[in-house]
Amino acid sequence: MKDIDVIAAIRVAVERPSGPVALHEPCFVGAEWTYVKECLDSGWVSSAGRFVETFESCLRDYTGVRCAIAVCSGTAALHLCLILIGVVPGDEVLVPAMTFVATANAVAHCGAVPHFLDIEERSLGIDAAKLSDYLRSETTLSSGVCINRRTARRIRAMIPMHCFGHPTDMDALLEIAGRYHLKVVEDAAEALGSVYRGHAAGTLGVFGALSFNGNKIVTTGGGGAILTNDLELGLRAKHISTTARLPHSWAYSHDEVAYNYRMPNINAALGCAQLERLSDMISAKRRLAMRYTSTFAGIPGMRIFEELPYGRSNYWLNVLLLDRDEVARRDSLLACAHKQDVLLRPAWTLLHELPMFRDCPQMELSQAEDLGRRIINLPSSAFLGGYVRAA
Repeated sequence: MKDIDVIAAIRVAVERPSGPVALHEPCFVGAEWTYVKECLDSGWVSSAGRFVETFESCLRDYTGVRCAIAVCSGTAALHLCLILIGVVPGDEVLVPAMTFVATANAVAHCGAVPHFLDIEERSLGIDAAKLSDYLRSETTLSSGVCINRRTARRIRAMIPMHCFGHPTDMDALLEIAGRYHLKVVEDAAEALGSVYRGHAAGTLGVFGALSFNGNKIVTTGGGGAILTNDLELGLRAKHISTTARLPHSWAYSHDEVAYNYRMPNINAALGCAQLERLSDMISAKRRLAMRYTSTFAGIPGMRIFEELPYGRSNYWLNVLLLDRDEVARRDSLLACAHKQDVLLRPAWTLLHELPMFRDCPQMELSQAEDLGRRIINLPSSAFLGGYVRAA
């Protein structure tokens, strides 16, 4: 099948026979204008105001987690999570090689070193079986501490990432983390609304981190959140995300060096309106995923990536997975699509291939490298699945 025919199939699936089709657009059709206007009218646009606490409460209710702390970005959420589990300069943190750069940046912000892991085609997440063999051969346990034999550094934590909204195999990864005394922080930046064996993505590790960037299923313009079931850690997360200011009606006293990471009220106002419609947006995105699967079922050389039986994906970004013998056409397909105003994209550049991370420790990464060449993300906005688009 020619590239132009593949683009035509995408247009059939998204029901847009002509005109531009973006990769992922926000959808403001609810109370966003009303809530943002309230912020403007009241003057409460910064980190104080009713919408921040309401947004956190709604996140707790939706995910079933005990604590949700709204912050200014997903990267800030990951950074604070790592600090709170005790990551310090010189530690190593296990990170999948295929994830957005923020995952590794958060590790580097701690002065720690990302240690890159291979992924599996089944879930697009960390390959648990391969990781188990790797840690057995490459690490040693000393007084309950996992040590990298090659670097002599402590491996403190692991960050499983739910890629494009598809839940990774958390049971297997948590079992490995338990064996090697690793703390787990879930990168659920793309996975709000996704479910793993009845649990909301981001609620199974010590912490989970969400993103509400403009291209996420729920957006606050920019923002993120920390999820945890540990009340003490939740309180500490809120404290150090708010410059460690001690509660007082008028005095500004702080008890440690901390971070100005809290989400502004005006951003939270957007988020509150978006969360009111999250279930409907997920339903629309899942309808779109089914249309893609149906449309591409008879097209040779490629397939739509589908959720696994253990989970339920929000299908944040749909994935067209090329067969290995079709890899050479990826860039021509991307170029053809952009000429036709259909904005596809490849997967991120793998982290170990970026200049600032090339010298970081890594396991053998053949599966990540293979998948990185074969993945194309398809237009996935909720309104393409039948959700009402803003006028």
